[in-house]
Amino acid sequence: MSRVAKNPVVVPSGVEVALAANEISVKGPLGSLKQALSADVSVVREGDSLLCKAQNDSMQANAMSGTVRALLANMVQGVSKGFERKLNLVGVGYRAQAAGDTLNLTLGFSHPVSYKMPAGVKVETPTQTEIVLKGADKQRVGQVAAEIRAFREPEPYKGKGVRYSDEVVILKETKKK
Repeated sequence: MSRVAKNPVVVPSGVEVALAANEISVKGPLGSLKQALSADVSVVREGDSLLCKAQNDSMQANAMSGTVRALLANMVQGVSKGFERKLNLVGVGYRAQAAGDTLNLTLGFSHPVSYKMPAGVKVETPTQTEIVLKGADKQRVGQVAAEIRAFREPEPYKGKGVRYSDEVVILKETKKK
């Protein structure tokens, strides 16, 4: 059995889990999420915790049991606490402004960039150079952050661009004559 799958997923109060034959849905104060289950894994509810067990002894079932357990833990955390990703804008004149479900960016191009937020992801701009993304789905929040960062990735000589708040950009030294 996978080492990850051995740990049970604790379901906090206020979170409802519905198990079906090939799908699991989790509902909480921050929203609801659904996940399709693999045929190699069975999810069992014991009290206030969920256990993922491989159906057989194959390597595929063993690997999928750990994967399903990690996905379930992320779903439970997402609907109870939520996920957050912070981005910083580094560069002269680089600005961000949230207007409803649209993020307007000024990134040194000849035109402004506007990004429409997908359903389930909220955006805030505490300052002009900070972007905070929040949502219940960890994968969706991370994907939106990656798409925003891709508009202007940090360049290696001055470090200008959109970067994650915990990202370290190693600057190169310019060529000398």
